[in-house]
Parts: sequence; C-alpha cells; structure tokens
Amino acid sequence: MTEKLLIRNVELHEISYLSALATRSKAYWGYSAEFMTACQEELLISPNKLKNEKFFYMAGEYQGEIIGFYAIEHLSKSNFELEALFVEPKYIGTGIGTALITHAKSYAAAMGGHILIIQGDPHAEKFYQAMGGKIAGKRESASIPGRFLPTFSISLTGENNI
Repeated sequence: MTEKLLIRNVELHEISYLSALATRSKAYWGYSAEFMTACQEELLISPNKLKNEKFFYMAGEYQGEIIGFYAIEHLSKSNFELEALFVEPKYIGTGIGTALITHAKSYAAAMGGHILIIQGDPHAEKFYQAMGGKIAGKRESASIPGRFLPTFSISLTGENNI
C-alpha cells in the first residue's frame, strides 16, 4: 500500500476534511469526549496557516482518498517542527505514518533543515523513537493546561548528536 501512496500538497478546499481526519485520528487512542473537545481548536487547520509560507502541509492519498497528512513548520534556517501527523484510524499500523514522516524528514532536509523537532502524543512515543527521534524533553500542551507532552528531535544530517 505505501508504495502506491501519493504524497502531495494540501489544497485549500481540503482543510475541513483534514481537520476532521485529525480529530478521528486523535480519538483513536480512546480519549474522553471532554479531552477531545479541549483539543478541537488545536486540531483545526486554518486557511491562514495553510497559506503561511512557514508551514508546509502534505496529504497522503491512496486510491483517490486522503488517508493521512503531515505539516511541518520552518522555525529557523536549520530547524523545522513537525506540526501535525495524522493517519485515518483504519490505516494506523499499516506503514502510512512511517511513509509520511519519512517524506517530512526528506522534505525538511531538502529545504536545508538539520533538525526536525516533534511534540508527540504519548501514544506515539515509540513510533517517533523508531523513526529516529531522541527524547529532548517535555512541553506543555496548548490544549490542556498542566499536561506535558514528550518532545523529540531527529537529526536530518545523519548525525546522532543533537
């Protein structure tokens, strides 16, 4: 399946679909309705963010259906942050997430990136470590005060010391 995954730029008319996909993907982990309500604003993709030249949104399409997406933010000359990575729940565990993050790493590196920073959901910690992420610390959630999420950094230059 991943060999037939088309990764392409997100189009403006797709943002509401992608926001809903992000919500479905987040809910996959069994979070409560209250938790999901608190996260709604953070999971929305705004037209302004999509049009902002600091952000790059890419969709993963399989047989004409968007089944995942990622976004990276250009923080500085050599630092990028994985702003989002979501996979349609029925495709979680099939390699789509791996294909998307591999593409994100290549894309950021091609733009001169040396480091990809990730604030990950605790359920994705093993995934990000398997993708080369080294635990870099914790950051408070933008949606839930007092909830701290692991941060990772991935070298895009092949160096292990970040």
